[in-house]
Amino acid sequence: MELRHLRYFITVAEELNFSKAALKLYTAQPSLSQQIKDLEEDVGVKLLNRTKRKVELTEEGAVFLEQARLTLAQADKAVAMARQVSQAKQKMLRIGFVPVAEMKIFPFVLPNLRVQNPELKIELLSLNNTEQMKMIKKGELDITFTRHNINSDEIESQFVLREPLIFILPKDHPLAKYERIPVKALNGIDFIIPSAEASYNLHHLIVDFAKQHNIELNIVQKADNILFNINSIGMGLGCTILPGYVAPLTMENTVIRPLDVELPHLDLYVSYGKNSHSAAVQKFMELLTRVFYLDINREQ
Repeated sequence: MELRHLRYFITVAEELNFSKAALKLYTAQPSLSQQIKDLEEDVGVKLLNRTKRKVELTEEGAVFLEQARLTLAQADKAVAMARQVSQAKQKMLRIGFVPVAEMKIFPFVLPNLRVQNPELKIELLSLNNTEQMKMIKKGELDITFTRHNINSDEIESQFVLREPLIFILPKDHPLAKYERIPVKALNGIDFIIPSAEASYNLHHLIVDFAKQHNIELNIVQKADNILFNINSIGMGLGCTILPGYVAPLTMENTVIRPLDVELPHLDLYVSYGKNSHSAAVQKFMELLTRVFYLDINREQ
């Protein structure tokens, strides 16, 4: 039994005339008659009494008509509610991000997006890479900005920018006297490092860099966020390596010094669902590419 069978039956029951019902349903009368017969076979009882003169409901048919109307009304309500949710999602954009996006991406994209789509509600969530990955896979985020190039059957990732790392230390630190610090001088110094839980990629990038140059860092603190990492340097607890975007956030009693070797780079990726039909996601990606991506090309 399908919903169309119920619609056919309700129309016949209301018209009590197969010819009129067929016209109303834009179908042929023989086909309509066959649909009603199929319905009666599925239900297992006779719903209509038919003669050459008239059509009338049986007692069973009258009861079935009442319930059929309720079923169709509920089905129509379900369709309407699903469409309302879909329309609401089209007007909602949920973006997860790591801090660099807040400084290097959003100022160039979101103002234009808001002007062009004033009805669009944008929800920004500052989350670490792992949290974002879980949420986008569950459909709880529309777009993510992370350090991960996901690219799976469900998720599309695109490279956005490559960011250099910088070495930050207290202004009165012995190494601050160098214009360019020898990398070997980092051996054994007190070091604050981002925690693997909060910044997996950055954490391991620093650890691998130290191993590559045979440096043993004296890790005195693992920071759960960038601001705490910066403040720890300002308090004289040690030195650190962080993404270049934090340079404007450093304190007066800290300095940035280059090393005599090149520090590694950290990549940023934007990700979204491959099967997403969200107009908001499409508009955001168009702006990211058209308004901001040109800047990215110039940076590289």
